[in-house]
Amino acid sequence: MKKPAGVIGWLALSAVLPGAAHLRAGWTRTGLALLGTYLGIVLAGIAVVKTADAGLAGRVLRYLTAISVLAWAAALGWFVLIVHSYVVLRPWRLPRKGQILTGAVAGVLAIVMAAPFVITAQYVTVSQRTLERMFGGSGEPIGDPWSGRDRVNVLLVGGDADENRIGIRTDSVNVASVDVRTGDTVVFSLPRNLEDVRFPPGSPMQARFPDGFRLPVGVGGSREDLLFSVWEYANEHPELFGGRQGMGAQTLKETVGYTLGLKIDWYAMVNIWGFARIVDALGGLVLTVDRDVVFGRYNEGLVRAGTRRLGGAEALWFARSRTFSDDFTRMRRQRCVFNALLTQADPASVLARFNQIAAATQDMIQTDVPRGMLEHLVPLAAKVKHAKVTSVQFVPPLIHTGYPDWELIRRVTARALEDQARPKADQGRPKAVQTRSANPVEAVAAPTAPAVAPTAPAVVPSPDQLKAGCDGM
Repeated sequence: MKKPAGVIGWLALSAVLPGAAHLRAGWTRTGLALLGTYLGIVLAGIAVVKTADAGLAGRVLRYLTAISVLAWAAALGWFVLIVHSYVVLRPWRLPRKGQILTGAVAGVLAIVMAAPFVITAQYVTVSQRTLERMFGGSGEPIGDPWSGRDRVNVLLVGGDADENRIGIRTDSVNVASVDVRTGDTVVFSLPRNLEDVRFPPGSPMQARFPDGFRLPVGVGGSREDLLFSVWEYANEHPELFGGRQGMGAQTLKETVGYTLGLKIDWYAMVNIWGFARIVDALGGLVLTVDRDVVFGRYNEGLVRAGTRRLGGAEALWFARSRTFSDDFTRMRRQRCVFNALLTQADPASVLARFNQIAAATQDMIQTDVPRGMLEHLVPLAAKVKHAKVTSVQFVPPLIHTGYPDWELIRRVTARALEDQARPKADQGRPKAVQTRSANPVEAVAAPTAPAVAPTAPAVVPSPDQLKAGCDGM
């Protein structure tokens, strides 16, 4: 082979069909072995893709270290393959200029073919490091965790911890109750300003507050005895728990579970300031702000009305401002922002900014979900994505946050779960008016007045009201 074009052509062919250059150079056995191995890997990969499901994605999390090692080995192997393919084509028979040209092409091609595997190995390593930091436990596989149970209940809270803030206030409190067979989910939302919170009988907090969570009013009339303060109060008073530190998460799990009449399995807290960093890492979110939103203790900030891309800080303040507003309007805006995040965080954007997103995520989420549960939760999450999601908002006039009807809250919770579990043929006109949607922002369950409370119409904001300010998402 005396022409540089011929060497470059066979090199390029070898990059996509390993062994081609060896066959051309007379290395028949080596070429056939390389080609056969490559085709076998391709066919095996196709078979895996055809049979792949969310369960496989969950099980893959067990083998991140092995995947990283294999990716590095593949990178090295492909690099060596291109170099050896170049050598067997005997480039020294070319003129000097041809040798320089083909050698440069071979080097670039070797790096280009190895790069995807290097990037994959790096992404897998970062993913493993992130999971190890976020999730506890050894990562050892867990047997069938759903044996003998129909639902799993996860407390989802938004916290405001930051370097410049003392303690944690849970600004949003939600419970996702998921049917483990179908993925059908009911999301229960409790207002942050719920008063006279009751604690489980026999618990340390119930012994301290037998008649409900009530503290002296603070300076300026501030209240630190509402639902959003339970986590921080438990953390600040380890003496209630025999000296055990950091009991805030467990206490809030038990408290919210008792309030709804559910057993909470795990919790996940999203740091809202970390959320802003996630939005920035994604390049911002496109939102339609239906009216100007003022924020800041002294009204020093403004998110102007209109449709545009908001950065992390603007998106955060749009979601959490209560200036000239209230908690219930803020709850609606928070759902808007989270919905935008879910719909706009496409795979291309995530991959392009993978390292930045992973770095922000490490400091954003705190949870007690054991790492070994991930292989079961990933396929369950995939079911939820395509299942029926219903939202129950415990807001006025359904309840009065200053004088909550605790029995009503539990009845509404039980009714919502019963209605979702009933076969479709038996539902007819359900006891709870439901809007089915895969989008929690558009899904509402509102028990009717005769079913639960004759003294007040038990209704919640309509889907159109919930979507207000979310146009274009």
